[in-house]
Amino acid sequence: MTHNIYNSCTLCPRRCRTDRSIRAGRCGATDKIRLARAALHYWEEPCISGERGSGTVFFSGCPLGCVYCQNRSIASCEVGIEISRERLVDIFFELAEKGAHNINLVTPDCYIPDIVWAISEAKKRGLRLPFICNCSGYHTLEVIGMLGSLIDVWLPDFKYITPEYGAKYSNAPDYPDVAKAAIDRMFKLCPECIFDDDGMIKKGVIIRHMMLPEGLAESKAAVEYLYGRYGDAAWLSLMSQYTPFGALPYPELSRRVTEKEYDALIDFAIEIGVENAYTQEGQSASESFIPDFDCEGVLAEKKD
Repeated sequence: MTHNIYNSCTLCPRRCRTDRSIRAGRCGATDKIRLARAALHYWEEPCISGERGSGTVFFSGCPLGCVYCQNRSIASCEVGIEISRERLVDIFFELAEKGAHNINLVTPDCYIPDIVWAISEAKKRGLRLPFICNCSGYHTLEVIGMLGSLIDVWLPDFKYITPEYGAKYSNAPDYPDVAKAAIDRMFKLCPECIFDDDGMIKKGVIIRHMMLPEGLAESKAAVEYLYGRYGDAAWLSLMSQYTPFGALPYPELSRRVTEKEYDALIDFAIEIGVENAYTQEGQSASESFIPDFDCEGVLAEKKD
């Protein structure tokens, strides 16, 4: 089914108005759902992965296009398989049968109308796992409203606090303002984090910030804003896992974040009073965080 919004797409802040039934939009996606992977994933925050893994569904396509993208092959739609929205519902149930703690929608931006339908249908059919929106933070308020109460846990990035960084690395000088408004709306929908007896998150907002090389001042300012705005209601996930890939247009991006840089950010967060935060230690910048996008779990398994 083609939704009218795909015919003149305004789903993301780019508002490219492409007719995605004819050609791909600014995000690289057409009006057909495209998935790169649907499998258990063990490298999210502990309250998401748990012991059994998070049921991650990796969508192809992304409106942001960061120059340092860690998932470039799927963000550019180079990999992925087209599926129906009915198949997407089946995938949710298959992940539940494998023991997933939750259904984790990774970069769902391009397919929101179909995802809204699929989540609603899965809930009607009795699926009770929390749904997580694992996203860039670069979203319109209309899209967040469309998802509304269907999402139990919001997991947005807050990549940049200054327009200069947004312009330089994502061609999005409006990123800070857009992300601030989006995260505000997420908090209105889920104003506090709720965990079960095993420490698994059931409701709430966790905000991710990935530190970039030579980006200590930017990261400090981002953390200071988030803590000043949301206090202990916000669980922060401060990430050091940046991994350079291929030829990059800025020399500072050719290396990983140093331990000294990251420790300075964590010390700053502690100094200003941050208590609810996840951090990464040791070899957590390993490429093991980035799975093989081999379309595992996307197609229905053939039964004997």
